Amino acid sequence: MTTVYTAFEQTARAHGARPFLLALPEKAQLTYGEARDRIEGIAARYRERGYGRGHRVALRLPNCPDYLLHFLALNSIGASVLPLNPEYRAAELEYVLGHSEASAVITLENLEQPPVPGNATGAGECALLYTSGTTGKPKGCLLSDFYFLNVGKRYVDEGGLCALRQGEERLITPLPLFHMNALAVSSVAMILTAGCVVQLDRFHPQTWWRDVVESGATIIHYLGVMPAVLLKLPGTSFDRAHRVRFGYGANANPGDHAAFEKRFGFPLIEAWAMTETGGGALIAASREPRHVGTRCVGSPKNDMEVQLEPETGEFLVRQAGPDPRRGFFSGYLKDDPATREAWRDGWFHTGDVLRRGPDGMLHFVDRRKNIIRRAGENIAALEVEAALAGHPGVQQVAVVAAPDPVRDEEVMACVVSTDKTRENAISIQDWCLERLAYFKAPGLVAFIDSLPVTSTNKVQKAKLADFAVNPTNCFDLRDRKRRK
Repeated sequence: MTTVYTAFEQTARAHGARPFLLALPEKAQLTYGEARDRIEGIAARYRERGYGRGHRVALRLPNCPDYLLHFLALNSIGASVLPLNPEYRAAELEYVLGHSEASAVITLENLEQPPVPGNATGAGECALLYTSGTTGKPKGCLLSDFYFLNVGKRYVDEGGLCALRQGEERLITPLPLFHMNALAVSSVAMILTAGCVVQLDRFHPQTWWRDVVESGATIIHYLGVMPAVLLKLPGTSFDRAHRVRFGYGANANPGDHAAFEKRFGFPLIEAWAMTETGGGALIAASREPRHVGTRCVGSPKNDMEVQLEPETGEFLVRQAGPDPRRGFFSGYLKDDPATREAWRDGWFHTGDVLRRGPDGMLHFVDRRKNIIRRAGENIAALEVEAALAGHPGVQQVAVVAAPDPVRDEEVMACVVSTDKTRENAISIQDWCLERLAYFKAPGLVAFIDSLPVTSTNKVQKAKLADFAVNPTNCFDLRDRKRRK
């Protein structure tokens, strides 16, 4: 197997009658054989318009049945795809399309008749995925066919609580196809095991369990917010009527993890990876002890080498052996300095802070840029956010560092709430003081109308950091933070 499409074609030849794709809410289902016929027709139309090896084609599509078909069709003719968030606005589109030099943009309107392509620029790649840009301009990650096949195989080979069964799995995911999880991990893993991808257009909490049950899903993929949302829903007959064996995702709130598993009856496998690392450094807590509720992501495989920087705890990774970059991204498009910086000293610097437990298991702490340095203490913003999320007066919250002339930095909670009074700010601080060490509680509570987010709904901490320098509607409660 040299490309994603050759892997798909191999499975289609051997298991043509098995289901490949069920798209919801359309309820459009295709077997491997039917999908292959559709893909060949789409590829023929691309060839007729002049597409081929080296073209980089942007897919500006929602999660829909045609997405995977066009990806595989373009892959079959040697073209690379640039998955675009369909919610991108003009400035975002202008930057990404200009930087990537995409040959064309495919939308729902031109699926049947693609535009004539521009110059070929994407030779030797399978896809170009842009990072979310939470701290600046997004960077384009160059991803090869080997990257895709390798990350799918790593998932297939994981075993333990998330062992995949040949020809039996139905994996339901609401995650967007412009992310590596849905486009690479779940889709390729299903192709390699003759499984079925159940692709939702997005996450629908009210109908989630109905879709899970009626689709016959055996695996779910989740984002951190999903377990918390589902736990808040009233119980229904669907709660335990499903066939799900495990969930696979990242960043479930530690306080929700055990409660979710008890209520719905299957384990949530917390995993760690980045677009840049792919299968070259994919870790999952797929075996006991999983240390549920501690953000445990398991232990590295034997072919991985890892380090935790002594000063910062930053997680450094690489492949063991002669090729430390095997399975990783190929580099950042048009940004060799950033690629070299990420790989300095022969290690990939993830920017994530992890800790190692007594048994060697790794536990996610936070992004390094989200670590607040207060009077010599390192405070993970993610931990404080998790504590504050349960406060009845908090609709949304993001925690950032604010400058402090005495303590270097202070914890600042940026809160979306209908109650913007000092009394509520004190209540929020007290809530945290009851649950965490005093120095982790917010000394500053600022009420804002909404959190600035990227097009993938990640909070833009860089914008909040700017706000922290000159906050408005902010209550200074630092004098209430005292060691007891």
